[in-house]
Amino acid sequence: MAQFVAYQNPNPTSRKQFPYLLDIQSNLLDDLRTTIVVPLSPSESVANITISKLNPVLDISGNRYTAMVQDMAGIDRNQLGREFCDLTHYRSEIIAAVDFVLSGI
Repeated sequence: MAQFVAYQNPNPTSRKQFPYLLDIQSNLLDDLRTTIVVPLSPSESVANITISKLNPVLDISGNRYTAMVQDMAGIDRNQLGREFCDLTHYRSEIIAAVDFVLSGI
């Protein structure tokens, strides 16, 4: 599994709010059963509850999704849905948001 790849959310309960899960874990840890994901939410549904440095907006196929970095979680890799797209070009923004959660800067 590649870092910064978005997967379809297979969970019917949360799929509408978070249609994609972004794998942010380093490829060096691919042998682990779990991975860390950031849920991606349609930007229009979370516009009032975001912080620009914490929640980067990502363009995916012409649609805007907000990375809900404060909601990142570890999940079993076999809970990920189908691979959707590579978001490596947002690497700097995503790492800055994770750093903001951890260090406040």
